[in-house]
Amino acid sequence: MSIPAPDLPVHALAHRPLTPEAVAELLALPAATELREDEDATDAELARRGWTTDDAVFDGYMRTGHGHAYCCDSPYEPFGDPEGLHLLAFGELYPVDPEDEEMTNGPWLFGEMDDWEAQPGWRGLRPATAADCEAVLAQAAQAVTEELGRAPERTVVSDATVVTGPAMTHRIWRTATHALVLGPHADNGPYGYLTHLQLSLTPLDCGPELPPAEDEKALARWITAHVDW
Repeated sequence: MSIPAPDLPVHALAHRPLTPEAVAELLALPAATELREDEDATDAELARRGWTTDDAVFDGYMRTGHGHAYCCDSPYEPFGDPEGLHLLAFGELYPVDPEDEEMTNGPWLFGEMDDWEAQPGWRGLRPATAADCEAVLAQAAQAVTEELGRAPERTVVSDATVVTGPAMTHRIWRTATHALVLGPHADNGPYGYLTHLQLSLTPLDCGPELPPAEDEKALARWITAHVDW
């Protein structure tokens, strides 16, 4: 496995710890078929769980009852679609961009980070390092491991899913039907300059078989196929 560079700088990091309960909730979403295509029932269930779009960090996202940012590509969002792609963001970072030495993007990107830090229960660190981001990912990995009862099947350091910034650790688990990938991913919001720290739940259709651990390039392709929207 490649080793991340812990001293690489990051302009800003915001996060809220992931919990086993939040992982369990994410895992159960595709099976909630009783809510599929029932808008009133879905709204009632979202209210019961404490999910809301009020003051969500940006359009297309909901804030879960556990305080994380959620989005999906399902027409039944978020319930009852086994083919849907689900993303749960528990961290956000503004990486240093070597092509923006004069920080021309700084004013508005720091404003974006302010919005993440303002979410209930989130905390921020400015400046930060790749090691700080790795610590957030490691804590989240422990939550996933605790819920699933097993360690990740694969662990690889890669920058394949980000636009800019340091390579970081991706961890992979599988259920019988889905891939769980924990790691960084471009947020696809403000031109991808910011990066999610996220747990994604996606169908295994893109490639159920995992490449061998020593084939880091193949693992990076497998990860991208399952998390790139």
